[in-house]
This record gives sequence, structure tokens and C-alpha cells, in this order.
Amino acid sequence: MKTLFLSREAIRSQIVQRKKIVLLFLLAFGMFLIPKNAFATPSYARQTGMACSACHTVYPQLNSFGRSFKLNGYTLTGIKTITDDLTEKDKETVKNYLRILSISPLSGMFQGGFTSLKTAIPNTQNNNIEFPQQFSLFYAGQVTPKIGTFIQLTLNNATGGIKLDNTDIRYADQFSAGDMPITYGFSLNNNPTVQDLWNTTPAWGYPYTSSGVAPIPGSNPIISSLGGTVAGIGAYTMINNLLYLELSGYRTAQMGAALPPDATVSGAVYKTSPYWRAALQKAFGKSYFEVGTFGMSNKLYTLGVTGLTNDYTDVAMDLQYEYQLPKGQFTLHTSYINEKQQLNSSFSSGASQNLDNNLRKFNLDASVYFKPSINLTAGYFATNGSTDNVLYAPSQISGSSAGAPDSKGMRFQLDYIPWGNTQFSVNYISYSKFNGGSTNYDGFGRNASDNNAIYLQLWFAF
Repeated sequence: MKTLFLSREAIRSQIVQRKKIVLLFLLAFGMFLIPKNAFATPSYARQTGMACSACHTVYPQLNSFGRSFKLNGYTLTGIKTITDDLTEKDKETVKNYLRILSISPLSGMFQGGFTSLKTAIPNTQNNNIEFPQQFSLFYAGQVTPKIGTFIQLTLNNATGGIKLDNTDIRYADQFSAGDMPITYGFSLNNNPTVQDLWNTTPAWGYPYTSSGVAPIPGSNPIISSLGGTVAGIGAYTMINNLLYLELSGYRTAQMGAALPPDATVSGAVYKTSPYWRAALQKAFGKSYFEVGTFGMSNKLYTLGVTGLTNDYTDVAMDLQYEYQLPKGQFTLHTSYINEKQQLNSSFSSGASQNLDNNLRKFNLDASVYFKPSINLTAGYFATNGSTDNVLYAPSQISGSSAGAPDSKGMRFQLDYIPWGNTQFSVNYISYSKFNGGSTNYDGFGRNASDNNAIYLQLWFAF
């Protein structure tokens, strides 16, 4: 009996100790989450002297000021710059000959993630930690009075490699045609739509971040899959703050591949791929609308730089709506991409069942931002296309037993922003269909709902 009594006392003591530890943890966590004022970070904020909230609701969503800052080449400054010591006569003929920021336009970003799948991938560990999921350095800011940059260098946890990530180098200027203001410029970038002003296109659309280990549907329009493999230059204009027009051209620029491209290169662009963009925007009181179209035409070699190509034509429509709340903002994004595929190379080699296929992708998301620190988002997505039993063949996890690319589901996300440069996110994704099916979609017994996932993320920039 004495041994039993001591055992109970020991258990009670352990429970008390654990309660104390939990209370201390909750207290420390609560103190950590006390909101503070947003401060100017990273380099754009230091350059302009403005808080992150001047350009963003929740990163990377741009507000009207943020879109204007990007449109005008990232060049707005609110700090002293280093200039040439010119005579008054020189200043008349050589304006802004040199204007360098007095602080470095360098900044960084850290992302860490935790992913829990409803059903673990066979022979793998569930509840995965990515630390870091991504670590990036940026050269982002004014270079000259009319040239600015967004250059991202990223360490990727999945590959362990360092690569040039999203990059946009701009020249921008303005003039007036009577009472009509016109902004024009040029963008040199490595990812079609990374130069876009709205959060409806593939580069900056929802979900803004996602797990690096959870299974994802196997099919996406080619326009969303070229980042880091091409380089393009284009011209754009915003007329009367109403009509935006852009035309760009892209060529192969694959890092780590043969240069010049040769027979070992996969996915090389034939000649030049054109990209276009048109959008109308207008503010009405507390409301803001944008409606537009974008698209791209690609001819890609499957291997090497000769022979047949696979041809893709993507045409998209998009809409963005914003409504200013007393203490926050409601935002709606939607886009629809229709891709026509003529698979000359794949069909001739037996890698596809059909010569002509079609792929369609629809995205819709709505978010409510409550100043200063909470954002709630719900989204729906659906992809569908032609049945092709060779192109979409059965294989474990990533395959399709139905020979179809069809996937659909919902995403829900809660963001907490205790400081302007720090964000904690909880994301849940639920699939009703995955790679063509709801049950046994891959031909190996896995269901679409098995890929449902909870994803936790820490993000901060400095």
C-alpha cells in the first residue's frame, strides 16, 4: 500500500509540474504574440521610410499604393541619397546623373513549415518539419532614379540548392498627354506574371505559400511552370490610371543546364514565347475593381533544341475586387486559365495518347483582413482537362487511374501578423478530387482525401 501511495504522489507531482510548464509556455507564447506597431522592413520599407502596411495588407498582397510603387519601378525614396557634386551648369544638362541609396538595398526572408497529412505517403514519415523551407536574400530597391529591382536568391530545403528565384528589373517613367497621366516602362524578368501588379496571376496568386512536402495535383498550365527556366523582356504602360497594357517575349534561360542549350536540355523554348496582359482598374468610393486578361504562347522542345515541339496556348481572364472596411479590407480574387495543347513531340514518341489536349484551371479566393494583425482566407480551386491514358498514367501518389488531370478542393488559411514583417499561418487544404478521381485515384489505393493536409508556417523578413 505504501508503494501505491508513493506512486500516486509521484503522479500528482508530475501533473503539477507539467501544468506549470504548460502555463509558463502559454504565458511566454502570449507575450510573444502581443502586437506591436509595424516597422519599416525590409529594404523597400527602409528605402521609402514607410511601414510594410503602406504597400501590403498581408504579404504578398499589394494595395493601391503598392501597385503604384511596383508600376513605377520600385524607385520611390524617402531617404537621403548619394549624388554627384555637380556645378549649377552641369545640373541643367545632367540631371540625376548619380543617385545611390545611402543604405544597402539588401534584405532577407525566412520561412519554416510543418506539414501533417491525413494519411502518410507509404514508406515515409508524416508530420514533417521544413527548417528552413525557404531562405531568401533580396537585392530590392532603387538602382537609378528610373531603374529599380526585385532580385531574389533562394536556398530551397527540398533540393538543398541555391538558385535565382523571382526576379524583376524595371525601368519606368511618366509623362502627360494633356490632362491624361501615362506611365510606361520595361521589365526584365525570369517568370511570366512575376511583373504583374495584381494577385490573380500564377506568380503572386493564392495560395501565396504552401507545403513543400504534401502531394499536389500533377497538372498545371504551362504559364505557371516556367519560373526560373526563361528570361524575358517586355514593355508596359498604364494609361490614365485606368488601362494597363503589356507585351513581353521569353527565351530559354535555364540555370545549371548547358549553355548554349544543346541536346541535353529539356523544355527549351523554340524561338521566342510571347506574353500579353491587359487590365482595366477603377476605384468607386470604398470599392476597387480590376478585370483583365493575360496569356502566353509556347513552343517547347521535350529534349534538345531540334525536332518537334509541344505547343501550348494559354488564355486567361481575371478579376480582383477590394472593399475598404472600417478597420480592414475585404478582397476577392478569381482567375480562369484555358490551355490548348498540341503535343506534336509527345504524341509522335508515344508519350501521349492524344495529339490535341485541353487543360482548364479555375481559382477563387476571398479574404478579410482585420487591422492590425488578423487575416482570414477561403479559396476554391478546380482543374480539369482531356482524358489521356498515356500522359496521365497510373502511378503511386502522383498518377491517375482515370487518365485525367481533374482535381478540385478547398483551402482555408488563418494569418496572424503580430509585427509588420512577421507572420504565422495555419493552412488547411481539402481535396474532393485528385488527379482524376475521389477514390483510388492513383490506381494504388490512395484516395483524394488522403492528401488533405494541415500546414503551419512561420515567415519573417528582415
